[in-house]
Amino acid sequence: MQWDPLAVPLMVVDALDSLEVPYLITGSLASALHGATRSTMDADIVAKLRAEHAEPFVQKLGEGFYADLDAVREAIRLKSSFNAIHLDSAFKVDIFVCGDRPFDQAQLERRALHQIFPTASRTAYFATAEDLVLSKLEWFRLGGESSYRQWGDVLGVLRVQGTALDRAYLRQWAKELGLTDLLERALEESEP
Repeated sequence: MQWDPLAVPLMVVDALDSLEVPYLITGSLASALHGATRSTMDADIVAKLRAEHAEPFVQKLGEGFYADLDAVREAIRLKSSFNAIHLDSAFKVDIFVCGDRPFDQAQLERRALHQIFPTASRTAYFATAEDLVLSKLEWFRLGGESSYRQWGDVLGVLRVQGTALDRAYLRQWAKELGLTDLLERALEESEP
């Protein structure tokens, strides 16, 4: 059976919404929204989950997902990540528990509500283009600056968004995150 790449993440979003947990979709799905589309069999969501959310969240996902309750609790405690795997499609949603860094909080505060389908009223929160670029640059650096996918996503967002990007915001956070060299390189490479 063919699955819509947004169907499974939206099931996770529904579970988060039902618990009133702030979240944002990031990663390749946000890259497709702000930049260039590429195929993927996973999704990334940042969520402000707390200890009291662990069990109800797993219950809301239901039997259609594999989500280990102990892994969820541990990720909340450590502010790390866990997986929710949709059993019928094997589509994986990586859920990153929102950290305490000022940047982590800023991107959750700046998240933007987007209509998912042009003909439907379904909406979800996504990372802004600027926060997506910064997150992907951070992952690129953490991965030894070797992921062509992360770098390609960054360049795609920069090319598509162009002058609409808040470059002052990008440069401010790049400096604080130690990413200035990568941001300037990406801005230069994305120029037409």
